[in-house]
Amino acid sequence: MTLGTPSSAVYLNLSSGPVNRAPSSVIVHPTALFSILDHYLRRTDSQQRVIGTLLGTRGEGDDAVSVRSAFAVLHSETSEQVAVDMDYHRAMFELSQRVNPKETIVGWYSTGSNLNTYSALIQNFYSQETTPYPAIHIALNTGTEVGEEAGVKAYISSPVGVSPKPENAVFVPIPVTLRTNDAERSGLHLLENAPSPPVGELAQLEGTLKSVLDMLDRVLAYAQEAAAGKPADAALGRYLMDALGGGAEELGKGGFASNLQDTLMMSYLANLVRAQAEVSARLALVTGV
Repeated sequence: MTLGTPSSAVYLNLSSGPVNRAPSSVIVHPTALFSILDHYLRRTDSQQRVIGTLLGTRGEGDDAVSVRSAFAVLHSETSEQVAVDMDYHRAMFELSQRVNPKETIVGWYSTGSNLNTYSALIQNFYSQETTPYPAIHIALNTGTEVGEEAGVKAYISSPVGVSPKPENAVFVPIPVTLRTNDAERSGLHLLENAPSPPVGELAQLEGTLKSVLDMLDRVLAYAQEAAAGKPADAALGRYLMDALGGGAEELGKGGFASNLQDTLMMSYLANLVRAQAEVSARLALVTGV
């Protein structure tokens, strides 16, 4: 089925043949999805969709690709041509390598569900960046268009024709799942329980400290019951000893206050870097498009 006019990129529900070194599935982390959504919200009025680079790792045997983060890439599309700022893409990747050297380019993303000739051209570029592995394409549908549902789909591509051209490709769907680690799960929990209107940082810190105190009270009550002779889980007791056993001495030496200052400083620096990155991206969109 043709997608777009004129378009040579097509969907295939079933692969017509084996794809060399093709991943069996794609695992997406929430941080990558939030980066994509943030890019979409900051798009210009003339942009129908936004694109960017996916960073992640590959599992043993290359059976699964884990998408852990993403960054925006400047581009423009018209009815006649598509332009992608490759220098900006490579500069951003070099910066990302300094922070997460284990993460490599695994593919690219776009918003919306339309795959066309331009999508095939961009896929061809990223295939060169991920050689010898196939590039992963994630299409994030934001659900803002009438009649479309929000969702995430993942694809790999394969050339078409005896003498295939970059703009001629088929997009083959592959399974995609959402996975969270402990830190991301905590962040999602805070988002789910965020009050409206949002509260300030001090109020959030107060709520977090109250939650920690509540958990400590539950642990203390459990330990007192175990000390009184009530049956208890030995494995849980050893876990509590490992988690809290070395903390009393540090608390007596002011370690908690020091760690709290470090946490607040990291939070301040993270917000400062985020603000600078947003200003830089807006200036680049204004001057580079």
